[in-house]
Amino acid sequence: MILEMKVPSPGESITEVEIASWLVEDGDYVEKDQPVAEVDSDKATLELPAEESGIITLKAEEGDAVAVGAIVCLIDMEAKRPEGSTPVKVEKEEEASKTDEKPVDTKTTYATGTASPAAKKILNEKGISTTSIKGTGRDGRITKDDAVKAVPSMGTRSSDSTRGSERKKLSMLRRKVAERLVSVKNETAMLTTFNEVDMQPIFDLRKQFKENFKEKHGVSLGFMSFFTKAVVRALQLFPDVNSMIDGDYKISYDFQDISIAVSGPKGLMVPVIRDAHKLGFRGVENEVKRLAIRARDGEITIDEMTGGSFTITNGGVFGSMLSTPILNPPQSAILGMHNIVERPVAISGKVEIRPIMYVALSYDHRIIDGKESVGFLVAIKEALENPVEILMDNDPKKALEM
Repeated sequence: MILEMKVPSPGESITEVEIASWLVEDGDYVEKDQPVAEVDSDKATLELPAEESGIITLKAEEGDAVAVGAIVCLIDMEAKRPEGSTPVKVEKEEEASKTDEKPVDTKTTYATGTASPAAKKILNEKGISTTSIKGTGRDGRITKDDAVKAVPSMGTRSSDSTRGSERKKLSMLRRKVAERLVSVKNETAMLTTFNEVDMQPIFDLRKQFKENFKEKHGVSLGFMSFFTKAVVRALQLFPDVNSMIDGDYKISYDFQDISIAVSGPKGLMVPVIRDAHKLGFRGVENEVKRLAIRARDGEITIDEMTGGSFTITNGGVFGSMLSTPILNPPQSAILGMHNIVERPVAISGKVEIRPIMYVALSYDHRIIDGKESVGFLVAIKEALENPVEILMDNDPKKALEM
């Protein structure tokens, strides 16, 4: 019996995905639930597992855009598991012939200069004619490897054999991110306001409680919980920052879902801490850890990255001193954290060395006025510089559930 595997719906409003890569080859024997492909949507990269065991026949190539519900491969469920390795395919034989000790048969036949389907697709993308390529496959066929290594003519070439280039199509996710970022610059009135935060009070709290906090709760007491709590408070004080534009309307929210930018194997992802206003320090740190691990392991779902009323991004982990973070549409504001550097500052008329972080708030001026944006960032600064009083109600042990 032949099973037709179709593209499942990755999420609401997604009608098309792209085959990012096949994890198996045509003719391989696959096990049920074995990942056979990675597919890109405009929101995430997902694995496509085999629905049954059997011999797989691929019906789409890498880079193909495929509609949700379309057939991408067939699985022959009646096929028996082959003994030993899977059968060697033509293209493998072609590639193996390049390393065979026997002389390559260079006789000219009808196959000479003929490109395999995969090779032809790559050459078309590069704009290279098959007549300019010498095939290394059987009887002079042009293999996929020949096409990958082919370089368009660019005039006089350097004799340095180490020079090279690579042409690789952007994933659907990366193309969508690029499209969204350009639209943000073109369709919003984005401005950025800056301030600085004396992190010494938070350093003191972490030094006092971090060991016991980790021992009791199994998670570190990091900076993100302080910033998230400060952002939640500031959003409540300045509700316009917790709003979005929808055509001629402003949508305001009475909850705070905070998006956090984390680095994953496919690039930057922005999962959401739901109902952050209901979470304590332990709850925030647990969610940050959980989402970061899922993003790192490629297990983050579209639902976990959908929504969010405000974003926090931390360029400081990469060494950034200052930046102007770009909005995460359709949100109207984003807070940028940066590295912490010891700087001389004036304290009560005296110069002292303090750990200082520059912070930045980018916002859509169409919906947020300067007064609100500056006041919002000042509120964050006040909370971070007075965490015991403002964020912990003067009882850090209770706030940290110690």
